[in-house]
Amino acid sequence: MAYLKLYRDKLRDNYNYLDNLFKSNDIKWGITTKLLCGNTDYLKEVADLGIGEMHDSRISNLKKIKEIDSEVLTIYIKPPPKDIIESVVKYADASLNTELSTLHALSKEAQRQGTVHKVIIMIEMGDLREGVMREDLITFYEKVFELPAIKVIGIGTNLNCMHGVMPDEDKLIQLALYKQIISLQFDKEIPLVSGGTTVTIPLLLRNQLPKGINHFRVGEALFFGKDLFSDGTIEGMHNDVLELYSQIIEIAEKPKVPSGDLGKNPQGKVASIDKDEYGKTSYRAILDIGYLDINPDHLINIHDDVKVADASSDMLILDVGDNKNNYEVGDFIRFRMKYMGALGIMNSDYIDKIVE
Repeated sequence: MAYLKLYRDKLRDNYNYLDNLFKSNDIKWGITTKLLCGNTDYLKEVADLGIGEMHDSRISNLKKIKEIDSEVLTIYIKPPPKDIIESVVKYADASLNTELSTLHALSKEAQRQGTVHKVIIMIEMGDLREGVMREDLITFYEKVFELPAIKVIGIGTNLNCMHGVMPDEDKLIQLALYKQIISLQFDKEIPLVSGGTTVTIPLLLRNQLPKGINHFRVGEALFFGKDLFSDGTIEGMHNDVLELYSQIIEIAEKPKVPSGDLGKNPQGKVASIDKDEYGKTSYRAILDIGYLDINPDHLINIHDDVKVADASSDMLILDVGDNKNNYEVGDFIRFRMKYMGALGIMNSDYIDKIVE
């Protein structure tokens, strides 16, 4: 059976790198755990790092985090759906918000539960995902400050996740200025300017992060060491905290070109034929994973002699050339993964998750 392995030491190394980076710049941060899809063992590994703040976009995952460590500050990181308001107040110490009607519901529910719910108001800064439009900001905050059981702890923004809009000094300076304007206008202390995610870390490393940005929400950099500006790995971090192992279930020398009339396969694609390959053969290995687990485009080869040919719903086909490494049925092939690939694997019940 295929399995995903999390390397505890590498996770710890990446955590220490980020924690030192943020602490040396007086920045608070929390770990975004939505990649882990609520896997209890992996959530425990993250909680054991000593982080005091964890973020997720599923309330069931925040509930698990609270069961693992009730002292961890939990943040629900997207505008909450109305039908889970009760659970958001119960399991999330804070949430990211953009809708007044949702904030009214959160305030009402917080009053019912005898608590105060903390919120970070998200501002639209160009990437066109969640966020209050900037021209509506003052009016929006004015109404939020009137809610009896809501405490505004921050202003924030999300960049890069929808249209790939990159953070820059101008956008982040604007975000920090909005915080100052609102604080002065309403005589309110707003502690956090949550302008940073993985994509913003290179700005911090290049000393291009405006001083007003004092809070980061980080997931991808922790698990992949990813530099989203260069598409490489941040120097000093690991890119292989997670690796996928999948077993060979068939290996045979076969023609490189299919034979017979070609129609669309279940993915809606028609195979293209390279006539130069007629009459040639190579060893093709079949692995016990497929599209239901991961899109092959999201796999990263570790073995130089392995080339991903394609996949069907539950099998991945590799071209291993002349099989110079003598792969056999039962051997495991390792892969690293892109973020979206790892997300699919984490969400697959067919893949075991282990820790080393």
